[in-house]
Amino acid sequence: MSKLEVKYPSHMQEILNVNGNEAVAYAVKQSLVDVVSAYPITPQTIIVEKFSEFVADGLVHTEFVPVESEHSAMSACVGAAAAGARTFTATSSQGLALMVEIVYIASALRLPIVMAVANRALSAPINIHNDHSDAYLMRDAGWVQLFTENVQETYDTTIQAFKIAEDERVLLPVAVNLDGFFLSHTLENIRVLPDDAVAEFLGGYRKVAKLRVDYYDEQVPHMLNPARPLTFGSLDLYDYYFEHKVQQIEAMKNVPAVVREVNEKWFALTGRKYGDGVIDAYGVEDAEIVIVAMGSGAGTVRNVVKKYREKGEKLGLLRIRMFRPFPYEEVKGLLKDAKAVAVMDKGIGPGSFGALYQDVVSSLYDLGSHPLIVDYVYGLGGRDLTPELVAKMIEQVKEDVKTGQVKEKIRYLGVRG
Repeated sequence: MSKLEVKYPSHMQEILNVNGNEAVAYAVKQSLVDVVSAYPITPQTIIVEKFSEFVADGLVHTEFVPVESEHSAMSACVGAAAAGARTFTATSSQGLALMVEIVYIASALRLPIVMAVANRALSAPINIHNDHSDAYLMRDAGWVQLFTENVQETYDTTIQAFKIAEDERVLLPVAVNLDGFFLSHTLENIRVLPDDAVAEFLGGYRKVAKLRVDYYDEQVPHMLNPARPLTFGSLDLYDYYFEHKVQQIEAMKNVPAVVREVNEKWFALTGRKYGDGVIDAYGVEDAEIVIVAMGSGAGTVRNVVKKYREKGEKLGLLRIRMFRPFPYEEVKGLLKDAKAVAVMDKGIGPGSFGALYQDVVSSLYDLGSHPLIVDYVYGLGGRDLTPELVAKMIEQVKEDVKTGQVKEKIRYLGVRG
């Protein structure tokens, strides 16, 4: 698509100098959200702090519900979304762990809540810096999980998340993951759309301010409605529970297509897109060694891979943008011809492998032959990923290719020995 076909090319977009948290808050402001309920926790605090300023200044007509815990925040979001409100919250780390009971309920009730997760290590020891252990905690909770690489993508993805969640083929909550401090507190110049462009892109799906008996219509298929009574959260025993869980699974099957459609629509609107929306591949088509990564670390990896490719070495980066539902078939198709795959996990389950590694291995399981695969755990508790560490990893994998075997299935990148 040429720039002439983009509805709002770069020169029509305002440039803001903001950090990732402020970018999320600005995107939520433009998304005309009805209800925000949250409890502050580092490094997420700035999101709801900034948004509360928008509320106090009269820049949005949003019901801001302060609560005493993250458990109550998600509970309030569940009630608001069930009543037909466009709903948002944000959290990190132990806050997510505290709300996880209601996180499962939100998805089971098919409520299109959007939540920003400023990823932070789980205690103990207590640590306020970044890894993906909180995101891994909710990987089986039935939420769509998207990971962003930079502040621009964080802004874009927050708006896209409402479009994805509210699609009638989906009706599932969406978590937008941004690396704590690396993105949440890092300033970038980003381009933002005019308010009316975002409103047009999302549509008026749910506006509590307009609620009255004649408002209820087919536009909102599942909500508390006196004209079409529904029950939310009732006792569901073995006679129906199984079928209802399968309905969640079936909705998840629709997510990849919707994510791709939204990615293309965003491209037509802004000139920006992120791979196919699900995965973002660089140099993978001819790569002998492919690195699989998520989040902000992918930017560092891409720069190193680019330097190797400039020297004629066949390396590639496969960035997973949509972690749940996991794109098994796409990953298999892109990795099947590689000689080796290095999977970068910014979190670990003691006694097992990293969550991303497990999904990549599952993707390749039914191939007649598959690449050598090694799990690299890195960045726990916010430890920096330097270009030198990425190069060290690549050299190790090159040696694995030479010997034809991986002696250590899991390696710890950057840990003191």
